[in-house]
Amino acid sequence: MNNQNGLFTDGSGDFSAQVNSIPLSDVDTTTPGEGSIGTLISNATSQMSTLFRSELELAKTELAQEAKKGAVGGGLFGVAGVIALYSTFFFFFFIAALLHLWLPLWASFLIVFAVMIALAACLALFGYRKVKKMGKPEKTVESVSELKNLVPGKAQKKLEAKNQGLYS
Repeated sequence: MNNQNGLFTDGSGDFSAQVNSIPLSDVDTTTPGEGSIGTLISNATSQMSTLFRSELELAKTELAQEAKKGAVGGGLFGVAGVIALYSTFFFFFFIAALLHLWLPLWASFLIVFAVMIALAACLALFGYRKVKKMGKPEKTVESVSELKNLVPGKAQKKLEAKNQGLYS
């Protein structure tokens, strides 16, 4: 079950890794009353260390399996988005063909084109306004500017002095 590195799986490259059991040594390795306190503490430390490593390995394998599921789901979601995007092309042809029932073909395609351009322009304007409203990260700039004033060994005192106000 162990490999050369002391791990209980084949690594992150193998997504079918499983931890079937947590390998602990037998708890009752010493007969009652014969083990010294040092031996008991050594056994407890060893068992806790093994338990922690095994739990960590179990968590890694579970996360690897969940990450694989998430990656596959994300990929399928992306493919669905691409298919939906390309299918809109046919929807606009359908709208033009529907308008062709009442208008000449060139006019129906021109109307669909104009509506698409107008929609794109509105979305671009809306996006531009949102981007223009973005501000600089003021708290980060303030925090970084405070770093210039800190002197090694006196940083804690300066921070405490700054936080002391009228009602602190």
